[in-house]
Amino acid sequence: MTAYQTYIALYTIVRKEVVRFLRIWSQTLLPPVITQSLYFLIFGKFIGSRIGEINGIDYMAFIVPGLVMMSVINNSFSNVVSSFFGSKFQRNVEEILVSSTPNWVVVVGYVIGGTLRGIIVGILVFFVSFLFTKPSIHHFGLIVVFIVLTSLVFALAGLLNAIFAKKFDDVSIFPIFILAPLTYLGGVFYSINSLPSFWQQISKLNPVLYMVNGFRYGFYGFSDVSVLASFIILISFTAILASLNLYLLNKGTGLKT
Repeated sequence: MTAYQTYIALYTIVRKEVVRFLRIWSQTLLPPVITQSLYFLIFGKFIGSRIGEINGIDYMAFIVPGLVMMSVINNSFSNVVSSFFGSKFQRNVEEILVSSTPNWVVVVGYVIGGTLRGIIVGILVFFVSFLFTKPSIHHFGLIVVFIVLTSLVFALAGLLNAIFAKKFDDVSIFPIFILAPLTYLGGVFYSINSLPSFWQQISKLNPVLYMVNGFRYGFYGFSDVSVLASFIILISFTAILASLNLYLLNKGTGLKT
């Protein structure tokens, strides 16, 4: 394929993905905003009034980065896994595979679609947070870096899940039994400094903790873990998952019978 043909193929996949989730915005964009608003109301307003402050930050403001990141993670992942598995199930992904479209274009196209949905939902949740509190911004550049990289990582994870999935039940196993526990135990609602030493060390094995805290550092200038380590972990996961997805597509795993 020429460079222009490659661009058209990539643009077509991305456009399809974006149009898909925008067309059904009441199912893709609105529900997570409502869900996160309930978290703000229940955890921030009712429970937060008893907790007070964490590291000098009002509890309602403290949970804003975590809830934004939670929505980014869930929507980046779900957009790609549902879309790619749907294409497998309807067998229209075969139309792409028999064309001259490179597999890396397929990976990049689907991942950009998932990343855009994750970021859009994250921005919407951030704006909703102003109804409850006024989060500050310490380093805007870090906020952008962490939201983009985190969205990329989980879009790639969603594609990996979709490649291996053989039935619709397989699509929900990872989000329910792995993604949800990692997210809720990733420092979204608390600082690990409030945990006993043993559980602090266990928490540091959770990669979501580094994503949430790196993102939180961009808002308030403090983190429970090293921001550099958070950045390195995100870059590493992005490279590993991208390479693995491309390898599996080249091999035809989950696509060829």
